Amino acid sequence: MSAIITDQIRILNAKNFVAGVSTSTNSYYAFIGLPNPTAYQSDWDSNPPAPVDNFDNMNDYHDSMLAVKRITSADVKQIVPKLNWRSGTTYDFYRHDYSISNTPPNSGGTSLYTANYFVVNSDFRVYICLQNGTTPETPDGKPSLDEPTFTDLEPRTPGTSGDGYIWKYLYSIKPADLIKFDSTDFMPVPSNWGDNAADAAVKNNATDGGIKIVIVKNRGTGIGTANQTYTRVPIKGDGFNAECTVVVNNDAQIESVTVSNEGFGYTYGNVDLAAGSIPTPTSPPQLDVIIPPPGGHGADIYRELGATNALMYARIENDEENPDFITGNEFARIGILENPKAFNSNEILTLNKASAVYALRLAGTGYSSVTFTQDSLVQQTVGTGVTAFGYVISYDQVTGVLKYWQDRTVAGFATAGSTGISTSLTPTFATKGYNTTRFTADPSAGGNVTIVGGSSNLSISTVFSGLSTNLNNRTYYLGQSFTKGVSNPEIDKYSGNMIYVDHRPSITRSSNQKEDIKIILQF
Repeated sequence: MSAIITDQIRILNAKNFVAGVSTSTNSYYAFIGLPNPTAYQSDWDSNPPAPVDNFDNMNDYHDSMLAVKRITSADVKQIVPKLNWRSGTTYDFYRHDYSISNTPPNSGGTSLYTANYFVVNSDFRVYICLQNGTTPETPDGKPSLDEPTFTDLEPRTPGTSGDGYIWKYLYSIKPADLIKFDSTDFMPVPSNWGDNAADAAVKNNATDGGIKIVIVKNRGTGIGTANQTYTRVPIKGDGFNAECTVVVNNDAQIESVTVSNEGFGYTYGNVDLAAGSIPTPTSPPQLDVIIPPPGGHGADIYRELGATNALMYARIENDEENPDFITGNEFARIGILENPKAFNSNEILTLNKASAVYALRLAGTGYSSVTFTQDSLVQQTVGTGVTAFGYVISYDQVTGVLKYWQDRTVAGFATAGSTGISTSLTPTFATKGYNTTRFTADPSAGGNVTIVGGSSNLSISTVFSGLSTNLNNRTYYLGQSFTKGVSNPEIDKYSGNMIYVDHRPSITRSSNQKEDIKIILQF
């Protein structure tokens, strides 16, 4: 049995997703990760691999997570394809019956939502095309010559070129939304359609089943009286009161049909020439009555434009008072988490941003001059025959904060010659199945607080606890809380649902850098 999943459920899913971000029970975060992508794949930057959607790979993506930024209701909107108005372009017009057998003539699409029937102008106003100059002589329409700029509620021609276009104004994109949600290929639609005065005027002006356009596909012959205009010609169907004006040319053919009363309640319609006192033609014309979307043009912007996608926005920038995002190193993976938990908690994370890495506060002679090679290994003997390994993310010579991360490649028993990691800084990596050993301020018998790696050996500052430190009469915020020189992530990075993953060529972050992350979700 044949069946389809309609575009309408995709629109609904996108709408429900946007609404879900706004609820108090949900928490969404954008994340950055993977500071050493070329260790995974040597040509990563020129050929990033496609993410793999399975639980094993997802755990790997969790491993290398660096930091997260919360996405609020103000950071998500439904979006639609972006088509800038250009003079000389022939656009499709809105039809209710586009299909694979009745295709939009100019876009090459197979349905309404694959047609190029709406545009955004140079002032970021959005219009839907109701007539594109289609006549029997120009069945595909004409090039558009007049840019629509008006904000009238009723459709009209935008200029004096005579290109035959009729546009309907829908909405204007707000400047703040342009920053967050505008892209090369997509543009935002307003949230909560009709809630503000301008959108409400468009929405309230819509008439359910009100006819706006009748297309002349065939002019017919022997129609009425030559050079005659017939008014109040009824449009018959399941609606009420729609009427049009029919102009007959010098050849006794239909010259034009203009709707004079849109009526209401139509899901189909036909122009009744006889009821309009037009005698039976020799050859009947073909007149297509165009049915508006449910509710009328402007009633439901999401259905009218096919808003099947959503865009989530996050800005990654440095913050002296909460420095969760690394500088000086790179990242090559971005994604979205749904409802992650706070570290060592069953509570949903609510922080605006959070660190996803471990950190150590180091002390000792030369801590302010020691250097660590990014992505190199550091180690600590935490007990007899047991060594912790980690990859360097960053080191701050001022504060002595070393950030590191661990994944499955540093998991193992560090006894020389055993299966797993050796005690050297060039370990034979275990692939899986061994314990990950954390760095600690409280080593067991045979261990110590010395960190081996970099240009000098330092120790963990076991006397330091807190979120900030005072040095030379200045307060430095560390971004995460330390206890006896050791800091855990602020997020349980293995919690929550990873609903989006994207691999990119690596981006190296600097101290004055900002990244605008725009993630498009297709439903």
